[in-house]
Amino acid sequence: MFQLTDWLETLERDQAFLWPNFIEPMYVDSLREEVYALRDAAQLAQARIGRAGERHRDRATRGDWIHWLDGASPAQQAFMARLDEIRLQASRALIPGLFETESHFALYPPGTHYARHVDAFQAGNCRRLSLVFYLNRHWRERDGGQLAIYDSEGREIRRIQPRAGTLVMFLSQTVPHAVLPTRRWRASIASWMRIRDLSGPLASLDRF
Repeated sequence: MFQLTDWLETLERDQAFLWPNFIEPMYVDSLREEVYALRDAAQLAQARIGRAGERHRDRATRGDWIHWLDGASPAQQAFMARLDEIRLQASRALIPGLFETESHFALYPPGTHYARHVDAFQAGNCRRLSLVFYLNRHWRERDGGQLAIYDSEGREIRRIQPRAGTLVMFLSQTVPHAVLPTRRWRASIASWMRIRDLSGPLASLDRF
């Protein structure tokens, strides 16, 4: 288990941090079973891109199907509790004002990807810390679906395998990233920690 100073110092220095074995394997297995049960029950929605009223579906840019977490299962509750520990620590030491976390399952069918993007624009978006938690057992490099991280010039600087139990966190406003084309079903949970939007009381309800 990482100590508080380990991940906070690395996140501040590198703008990203990789955390293996973030929660107990039994919760990882339960969360994976949940997302595939949602798929089989046709309870996933095709993800959209864009902002507010301009949101639309574009499979050429983003191919995942999603379902927002609501704490309905013990595994979700355990995962969300761990994220809340992260939020409180980050808010005290690095990103003041983080007040909520939103999370959804993301399931990529074979052949899909998510093109390079940044999770939050400099203005008009309250996301400050992005987190991706992977649910895929026995993932091999040839399966594709890696998380690619880029520098400000668009050069790839890191490639992360989406292996079960691994959490990746990075700064939402400054870290371009992409999901490379996957050759098998790829399951994860995407989360964002937000500051409060004082410009409009309903702005925090907007979800991508």
